[in-house]
Amino acid sequence: MTQPDIWYVTFGSDKTANTDDGASAGRVRSTRTFKTEVDAKLFATQILAKGWTASAGTLNPYQPKQVVGPAEVERWAGLGG
Repeated sequence: MTQPDIWYVTFGSDKTANTDDGASAGRVRSTRTFKTEVDAKLFATQILAKGWTASAGTLNPYQPKQVVGPAEVERWAGLGG
């Protein structure tokens, strides 16, 4: 049996996306999940290197619950921040 994904990283650019009719659709955000915190940190590092924003945390029902907001994600990923 494979290990379930435990961590997520939500990410996106600070630019807004435009719909076909020219209206702003807001920020485009995506989420990826990972089996380990190390993998999540490596991915978050790549996202931050692009100048995008990211947040991370553990998926339910994994305990203890951890949430890493955008203000803390650089430090969490080991980039100093």
